[in-house]
Amino acid sequence: MEYAIEVKNLKKSFQSLEVIKGCNLSVRPNEIYGFLGANGAGKTTVFKMMAGFLHKDAGSIRIFEFDTENHHNQILRSIGLSIETPVFYEHLSAKENLEIHLAYMNAEADIPKVLSMVGLGEIDLRPVSKFSLGMRARLAIARAMIHNPRILILDEPINGLDPQGIRDMRELFKKLTEKYDKTILLSSHALSEVEYVADTVGILVNGTVTKQAKMKDIKNQYSNGLEDYYFEAIKGADTNA
Repeated sequence: MEYAIEVKNLKKSFQSLEVIKGCNLSVRPNEIYGFLGANGAGKTTVFKMMAGFLHKDAGSIRIFEFDTENHHNQILRSIGLSIETPVFYEHLSAKENLEIHLAYMNAEADIPKVLSMVGLGEIDLRPVSKFSLGMRARLAIARAMIHNPRILILDEPINGLDPQGIRDMRELFKKLTEKYDKTILLSSHALSEVEYVADTVGILVNGTVTKQAKMKDIKNQYSNGLEDYYFEAIKGADTNA
């Protein structure tokens, strides 16, 4: 199968404002795709349409062999999500939060192993209300991957992490694609971190992906790598507006 995720001519309006305008992107299996764009560009809106949380106005979204229009339940089992600010049961522990998610997904998993993978292996039974922002970010990633989905869709997954946490997640994302047969689609404002982990990068400007390229090609063509590529895309879109 050529693509794990394929989006064609996607459109979405809120009242009279067209937010997503003929958006196209493609993510290959077992790659990390960095989805970039300014605040308000529509990245989260695209993610929500992929997950079926928002209805698209036009276009198509296919996740592996399933289209989102007719296979919502199959897609939810195939993807793990962390979109916007994660919400947890504050009075429960990390383990208990993951147990609830597994029950909802009708799945089983080695919870201690997954908590260890995200750097929460040594925590006690303290409630999530006592967690730092970085611990919450780690738990959000654990919840996204706990039911063993084929695809992870992660919206700003390193927000709140300290430098060690960012490095840990960088290594985890690489490990998940290389050893655990995962595909990762992530957004981030940290261009340097995307440059470290991404195989492919797409840039969303004015509601459409204006550029999509392999990270290795970007590094070969631009002296400052992803930063130059990103700002060229933004500037070019502004010029054409």
